[in-house]
Amino acid sequence: MNSTYLLAAVDLVAVLVLALAVYYPRHRRADLVTAFVAVNVGVLAVTIVLASSAATIGLGLGLFGVLSIIRLRSDELGQHEIAYYFAALAIGLIGGLGTGDVALSISLMAGLVLVLALADSRLLHATGLRQVVVLDSAVTDERDLVARLEMLLDARVTRVTPVRVDLVDDTTTVEVHYAAAPRPAVPVAERHEAAAVTR
Repeated sequence: MNSTYLLAAVDLVAVLVLALAVYYPRHRRADLVTAFVAVNVGVLAVTIVLASSAATIGLGLGLFGVLSIIRLRSDELGQHEIAYYFAALAIGLIGGLGTGDVALSISLMAGLVLVLALADSRLLHATGLRQVVVLDSAVTDERDLVARLEMLLDARVTRVTPVRVDLVDDTTTVEVHYAAAPRPAVPVAERHEAAAVTR
């Protein structure tokens, strides 16, 4: 019983660190902080009850699987947010079920938080940014498109995929992958003038 309380306390600390110290400072979505903590605590409570009752753990996990799918389908989430969501679920499951070895369970929870903190760090995402951009002119030449995007984003474009070129409304929608490039900042007014010249 003491190990159950200990794992529950470690679980709460782990999910609070994950949600408040790792996720929120980077993505600033308070609604998902609430969701991560609520899902974690709910999974923790139910798994503790199921582990000490006659109900099968498989049934409980199956129910939570259905609930998590419904939650993920109810709002548009990015891939990184889904990763945080499942990390919160996994930490709750480990805290509620344990592994028979308290030290191993604690290590797994800490490892999940650490791995996600590293995987979602700016060191990785500074070279792998992505946006969908709508330009106010129809551009069919790829070199011209890349030059415009690098000027507008002030970054080095690594890959550009045209999504839609509308010759009637004179717009271009592109998916652009880019890396932040350390270069002298171009004043906003000059950037707009240059963009106007290239039209």
